[in-house]
Amino acid sequence: MKNIIIAHGGAPTAVINASLAGAIECARTLGFDGKILAPKFGSKGILNEQFIDLTDISDFQLQLLKHTPGSAIGTSRHPLEEADYRRMVEILDKNNVGYVLFTGGNGSMDTLGNIYKYSDGRFLCGGIPKTIDNDIAVTDHAPGFASCARYMAQTVRDCAQDVMGLPIHVSVIEAMGRNAGWLTASACLARQNRDDAPHLLYMPEVAFDEDKFLDEVLQMHRKYGGVIVVASEGLKYKDGTPIVKPTLTVGRAVYYGDVSVHLANLILSRLNIKSRSEKPGLICRCSSALVSETDRNEAVLMGATAMQAVLQNKTGVMAGIERISSQPYSIRPILIPIEQVMMTESMMPKHFINDSGNGVTDAFVKWLTPLVGELSTPITFLK
Repeated sequence: MKNIIIAHGGAPTAVINASLAGAIECARTLGFDGKILAPKFGSKGILNEQFIDLTDISDFQLQLLKHTPGSAIGTSRHPLEEADYRRMVEILDKNNVGYVLFTGGNGSMDTLGNIYKYSDGRFLCGGIPKTIDNDIAVTDHAPGFASCARYMAQTVRDCAQDVMGLPIHVSVIEAMGRNAGWLTASACLARQNRDDAPHLLYMPEVAFDEDKFLDEVLQMHRKYGGVIVVASEGLKYKDGTPIVKPTLTVGRAVYYGDVSVHLANLILSRLNIKSRSEKPGLICRCSSALVSETDRNEAVLMGATAMQAVLQNKTGVMAGIERISSQPYSIRPILIPIEQVMMTESMMPKHFINDSGNGVTDAFVKWLTPLVGELSTPITFLK
């Protein structure tokens, strides 16, 4: 019996380990009796021949995995060249591997697709989608995103209570998401009423206009006193230049400058309005307290779907989600050819962004709501 490799790639999420648990559970259910190995720190672990044996982990540990944020087996953003892929194939052969699963985003699917290519198809390869950015193509959404979206929505709702109680400044909250505005947009669920925060949303799909931004902030400040703005880390001007120069770029990994600080300083210097900046970064993607139950369950499902596919001799595919209905919420797992998702980004579609480019449509709210679940409800006597 050939062995299974399950690797993690790219940034961790709050539910990436749930996909790992789902894959292992599926292998056991289908009677797989080879070894289940995990490279320590993703593709780098394969090249270093460092493997964690997960074959005999207990059912109790599997349940703990479903509720453990980050990556329990480690992940990496290790840049890979053709020679690395050929070396990886040799190492996998040496360890009697017949099945390769990668959990990750479009970059990790590119890694998996290249392993499939350089092995001439002798490994059965399956992808498990994972991203907080929700920028994987074809699938309706990907595990990891909904929990981050829940964190953003709840955090903005909580921050709104603070600003409402002392309405003297503009709070600029920066959202992760690279080139895609899904996480920024998700803050919209903080609203319970039309005039609630967030008052303005700025996504990278819309070219940033500094004068327009300041005018919109000024209008909102005059109307509400306290204002909450949510802005993407990936905001760019019309010519494609980032509004804040990235501090470091390593391969596809971009360490963005502080967009929220830049925007808050603009408000202070140009409008003479008190402004604060907030930047929930890693804490947004690893919060176990605000995990979406739908997200966790779908992470398990995606791990199981990919495992079932390879054990049934289907290869060169990624598990995905097809939405059947939003109300009531219903989905089904699908298999997507890996070449359709390798290094391909999925952006916010135009029909999800309002005409002013500073908010979202009802269609987006309807799409997002079942993924996030219920938020805590505050009480106020100020309205």
